Amino acid sequence: MDVLIQSLSEALTPFVILLMALGVLIGLIFGTVPGLTATMGMALFVPFTFGLDPVPGIAFLICLHLGGVSGGLVASTLLGIPGTPSSIATTFDAYPMSKNGEPLRALGIGVIASLIGGALSFVALVTISPVISRFAVQMGPFEFFALIFFALSLVAVLAKGSMLKGITAGFLGLAAGIVGFAPIDGLQRYTLGILELKGGIELLPLIMGLFAISQILIEILGDSKSQDIDFKAKGFAISLVEIVKNGWNLVRSSIIGIAFGILPGLGSGTSNLVAYAQAKQASKTSERFGKGAPEGIYASESANSASVGGSLIPMLSLGIPGDTVTAILLGGFMVHGLQPGPLFFTSNPHIVNVVFIAFFVAMIFVVFFQFFGMRLFTRVLTVPKQYLFPVIFVLTIVGAYTTNSSIFDIWVMVLFGVIGFFLVRNGFPIAPMILGFILGPLLETYLRRALMTTGNPTDFFTNPISALFILAGIACVIFTLRSEIKDKRKQSTNNTLNL
Repeated sequence: MDVLIQSLSEALTPFVILLMALGVLIGLIFGTVPGLTATMGMALFVPFTFGLDPVPGIAFLICLHLGGVSGGLVASTLLGIPGTPSSIATTFDAYPMSKNGEPLRALGIGVIASLIGGALSFVALVTISPVISRFAVQMGPFEFFALIFFALSLVAVLAKGSMLKGITAGFLGLAAGIVGFAPIDGLQRYTLGILELKGGIELLPLIMGLFAISQILIEILGDSKSQDIDFKAKGFAISLVEIVKNGWNLVRSSIIGIAFGILPGLGSGTSNLVAYAQAKQASKTSERFGKGAPEGIYASESANSASVGGSLIPMLSLGIPGDTVTAILLGGFMVHGLQPGPLFFTSNPHIVNVVFIAFFVAMIFVVFFQFFGMRLFTRVLTVPKQYLFPVIFVLTIVGAYTTNSSIFDIWVMVLFGVIGFFLVRNGFPIAPMILGFILGPLLETYLRRALMTTGNPTDFFTNPISALFILAGIACVIFTLRSEIKDKRKQSTNNTLNL
């Protein structure tokens, strides 16, 4: 109790509270502006904490981390451009809802979902972090391969309704993911002799192209008409009944976010897509997904916020970063003379409490800034396209360039913008392509590591956890295909009766 009181007295001074508010605000800006990410914000502002004591420095970085992930909601909802990779799935339904004249409702759903996801991951962070981390670290390449195989099987769910086109898009993502040096043996693949392709295609230029550039082309070449926008909605523009109805969706998506945040290499960029696919699979109105379904926004935003707390669990208790942002955050801890790991909870209990307090305060500040800013943000939709699109185009160019300070990444963004334009115009879903691109290289890496470990493929099925995930993935594909065939037959029967 004395340690907790000491932590509270150090973390809740006016100076530290001001720094935490500043951290959240900076994180929200980096998450909101297309092309800037939480990773970039963290990398730029870690040096800012060098001159601070550990308590204010760590509190500032934790708040910047949560703000950066939460900020992606705004650009995804209002512009159809994921502010960060963690908000890719938010774009699928928040943007259509915004185009239907309900941007405030879409933002309100996202804010509440982020709060609930963050709160559940806060509970996990405080109560069960050491236990979960010890379990996660025991997972070997067989279990990781099986888990990623299961996540990749959700391509079938994301493609439901246009299965052939969705699977084609998934394979396009896999093909883009294998460009560059192969994992383990370093063999060059499809680099076409281009030096910049040896390191592979970067995620940020790819998603900027698929979402931002393609969206700009669609809007310029299309004949879409502006909708009347509801600016009169009160509060968060959603009811308590609606939140309760989505209770299980929020809990399930938060658990997915926490789990993927804990596992190294996965994180919020993957968890939002997996949670979205699970919400679509479980929904009785899955045909509404992609057209402004609230369930999709609840799933994506709760999962990406929950993954923030999840990613802190292995970092604090084992010293293992869950994603790139926590890897930089770990560096920030070490700069202040702190070494997270198994002994961190006993050797620095007041710093652990400061992390918990900062995480909790950050959730409050995120809700505060987004609630009072959501009505201001939505005014972006009233800006004429001839002024708005050039600004977005310049921001995407800056974002793509700053990935590696390379002009080549801008051309990659433009190429995938054209590809995304033709895919969307011809009814190909983008989500399976993103999932294939992110998970494909991870699947190959863990497959190779597993086979190098024992050389026996049957170990994938003799290992209980590995077998469970593989069978679940196969069942998911079969169930989705069966459901798709039944829907097609039902539709065919109805058409025949109508004739």
